[in-house]
Amino acid sequence: MPHVVKIGNVTLANNVVVAPMAGISNIAFRKISKALGAGLVCNEMVSDKALFYGSKKTEAMCISDPDEHPLSFQLFGHDIESVVYAGKYLDTQTDCDIIDFNMGCPVNKVIKAHAGSYLMKDIDYAKELMDALVHAVNKPVTVKMRIGFDQEHINCVELAKALESVGVQAIAVHGRTRSQMYEGKANWDYIKAVKEAISIPVIGNGDVRSVKDYWDIQDQTGCDAVMIGRGIVGNPFLIQDCVNGKESEHSNKQRMDMCWQHATLLAAYKGEKVAIREMRGLASWYFKGLPNSHAFKDRCSKMQSLDDLYAILEAYEG
Repeated sequence: MPHVVKIGNVTLANNVVVAPMAGISNIAFRKISKALGAGLVCNEMVSDKALFYGSKKTEAMCISDPDEHPLSFQLFGHDIESVVYAGKYLDTQTDCDIIDFNMGCPVNKVIKAHAGSYLMKDIDYAKELMDALVHAVNKPVTVKMRIGFDQEHINCVELAKALESVGVQAIAVHGRTRSQMYEGKANWDYIKAVKEAISIPVIGNGDVRSVKDYWDIQDQTGCDAVMIGRGIVGNPFLIQDCVNGKESEHSNKQRMDMCWQHATLLAAYKGEKVAIREMRGLASWYFKGLPNSHAFKDRCSKMQSLDDLYAILEAYEG
């Protein structure tokens, strides 16, 4: 069985962590992940500026359910004033247990705001920023990073040591550089190097798509926990399999049922119109790798209602 991990004063039931994924890791997906046994679930990242300026849409992204604990909310930003404000908001106005800070996001919009993995370019400033955040809040602060901005600037060990020195309680490392985006192969050697350099928990991330990968990343890096992202989109059963430590078979009907559960949960929180818009993309993941799925993916992209989705799922099962 996976061993128990403690992040600050928060104890995880097991070491399977569901990654914060933009557009995916909302309350509906987190509830599914938790029901499948995840040791820690993480919210999709929220903007410090949006909270600073009182965005109701962003505040709505910070709702949670009593069944989700332990729960981490991820923040991204650059300026100390707004990051501290947003951190205090998550600390006092939400029910999250952990505040995670993003130093790994590779997308251009975030980089242009000098946030996400851009912060890996300036370790001194990243350290100053986290020092301010850690001392402004009571909840434990963690950081998710990449191994470096590009192949010529791999500095995850140096950054991790700096962050540990100002009170960050755990580090998640995605084994790619920013310039790799999500291409190529994750290099787990650097996760191992971070683990050997610091004493706080290290969470390994990148290319975990099977139970074998889950065991391999721990064996190869010594990481304390394993964060799974894209590997569980459309296949959240992988969470349960990793918690149990072995692969299991899941029928096409189970996949379709899970897709329906995802959609109805989303609709309960966001309303049918928004839920269906989001499920146009998400539903197709549940068909990934299944026979004769292309036409069904195409139908998913055009659906207008929960009834449309139900008909698609029923037709595939039949």
